[in-house]
Amino acid sequence: MKPRPARIEGVLFDLDGTLLDSAPDLYAALVRQCAEEGVAAPDYTTVREVVSRGSRAILRCAFADRGEPAIEALVPRYLDLYEALVAQDTHAFAGVEALLAQLEARGIRWGVVTNKPGFLTDALLARIGWDARAAAVVSGDTLPVKKPDPAPVLLACERAGIDPARSVFVGDDRRDVMAGAAAGLYTVAVRWGYLDGGNPDDWQADCVIDHPDELTTWFAAEVSA
Repeated sequence: MKPRPARIEGVLFDLDGTLLDSAPDLYAALVRQCAEEGVAAPDYTTVREVVSRGSRAILRCAFADRGEPAIEALVPRYLDLYEALVAQDTHAFAGVEALLAQLEARGIRWGVVTNKPGFLTDALLARIGWDARAAAVVSGDTLPVKKPDPAPVLLACERAGIDPARSVFVGDDRRDVMAGAAAGLYTVAVRWGYLDGGNPDDWQADCVIDHPDELTTWFAAEVSA
């Protein structure tokens, strides 16, 4: 683990489970698809835990017995259903808006690196009202590779005009920590997200936090220092 950069230029975030609680809409789309397919919907808790892994993992919660080719065939319809619901019940986690405001007040650029498809990322950020605020947005299909590969993180740094060595990556999944660390950023794992059934203390992040307020306080202290 490395020390916190003395001067922060930028902060990059994972989207689902880190900045936004999007699980209600992702689950609602699955419920609708289950109804169409005549299958009982799984419970919300089961689905919420896997949403960081994407649409195929979500679909497996209901259709695993059909096999992978069938899961693949269900993906386009699931994405259509989710697109119709995007941001209906999605909201920022408590403390996130204050954190982003603190970054902006400090002059620290922030951006998003997500494995979500670009058309859904763009729609979600627009409806939340963050599309004009983020200095960079890199989605799961922006490049041929996605997290845990560091390339999307490095591209976001380039687009935001920030030095990876003076930047932070924040996420709720081991893949976020792996990607951020490989790209040379200071990594922060969060406990409030979906976690993919894992324990953030085991991910070898440079820092683990319980609430966005901890980062807000950190940056406020730097402003007054």
